[in-house]
Amino acid sequence: MNKKFAAAVSGGAVLMLVLSGCGGDDGDTKADAWAKKVCDKWQPELKKIEAANAEIKRVATESSKPEEVQTTDSAAFGTMSESYKAMGTAVQQAGVPPVKDGQTTQETAVKGFESTAKGYADLKAKMEGLDAKDQTKFAAGIKEVAGGLQAASQGGKDALATLKTGGLDQAINGQKGCQVAAPSPAK
Repeated sequence: MNKKFAAAVSGGAVLMLVLSGCGGDDGDTKADAWAKKVCDKWQPELKKIEAANAEIKRVATESSKPEEVQTTDSAAFGTMSESYKAMGTAVQQAGVPPVKDGQTTQETAVKGFESTAKGYADLKAKMEGLDAKDQTKFAAGIKEVAGGLQAASQGGKDALATLKTGGLDQAINGQKGCQVAAPSPAK
């Protein structure tokens, strides 16, 4: 069961950060400059999210004690919450993107990242509230937490979709700071 949990977390959290496409086309220097501001601040957050996912995967083995799973996953959710909040702040601080409906694009993206930050904070609280001493209750609690992963990550997915449909996908994809390695599919 823990392996399914790890697969759900890593699939939802890191994959959502990769916008489709390769590099930008150098056609819009204003959009590129905006994306650089955002991506330079996103890079450390993306690395933190990847590290948090790696920790969840690490403890999602049969040999991990429930207390270790609880502590590790709780810390990982806390890191993810902080990182998504910082990603929203980066979009806010970069200013209105130079695209049609830039103000709306920015506001919607920021709200999406804030929603995901809150979602992961809620999962952290749920994880901390589980009874790691009672295997049956803990297993049921893990299932409930895993069931909330999709909802927790939806805001960030929506934020990226907003940026992409807002015309910023090429500019963002062209920035080194926004390029993360997609995880291999979980088995």
